[in-house]
Amino acid sequence: MSNADNRKEVAPPYVLGHSDQELDRLSSQAQMIAPFTRQLFRDAGIAPGMRVLDVGSGAGDVAFLVAQLIGTTGEVIGCDTAPAAIATASRAAELRSLGHVHFREGDPAEMAFEQPFDAVVGRYVLLYSADRSLMLRRLARHLRPGGVIIFHEPDFSCVRSVPPAPIYDRCCQWIIEAGNLAGTPWMMADKLHAAFVGADLPAPTMRMETFIGGGRRVGEWLRWVVDATASLLPAMERLGVATVGEVDLPTLSDRLFRDVAANGSTIIGRSEIGAWTRPE
Repeated sequence: MSNADNRKEVAPPYVLGHSDQELDRLSSQAQMIAPFTRQLFRDAGIAPGMRVLDVGSGAGDVAFLVAQLIGTTGEVIGCDTAPAAIATASRAAELRSLGHVHFREGDPAEMAFEQPFDAVVGRYVLLYSADRSLMLRRLARHLRPGGVIIFHEPDFSCVRSVPPAPIYDRCCQWIIEAGNLAGTPWMMADKLHAAFVGADLPAPTMRMETFIGGGRRVGEWLRWVVDATASLLPAMERLGVATVGEVDLPTLSDRLFRDVAANGSTIIGRSEIGAWTRPE
């Protein structure tokens, strides 16, 4: 075992928290980004009959998406360190009668499993890791020979409005600054390749998709901005990014939508970044 493998990874606290509101936000977000995740997984080789490990499974949305791709002949095991998330995901699996989807509490990079996996997947997980390469190296040990490791991460480097919609731009800046100060920057486009290579994995295949739109087509993204601001507000106050009065959450949605409409802005939002590889 290398010295790198002996290092203790100490990740910063999850800045968005695990409140019921945050779990609801994650479910809404999951619907918005599911098409990218689904296509990423298909292109990376997720197929019927596979046994898949879902890292940082949260409310179970990625695990349920994977379950659709692998069918009932496959199996998904989702892991998360938050007991509330595991409880929520387990209830959802039971309600959906998904007997081939199971959830376990813990960090899968530190856990042992009865059998290897055909794939290890994760969405919006690596950005919260203190040492992404170390995490990937440990997770890759759970793969069978020929297995694939796939991660979907966000990037905010393209976010802006043209002509400027000041309230939109301010909210996005608050979100970005809160992430930076909390030690979990939302900029993964230039970090994923190095994380995979640093884990002694083959250079990953990568792709990027960015939200852009105007008029009525931006509603879903603007609602995400409001919900993320709400989840991050305690951290924003604690970190000195913005106050409750500045954000004025009860009126934020109306003000944001009016601001974008009044300026006739084209909205450029978060980018989705995908990467996958097969260890040699």
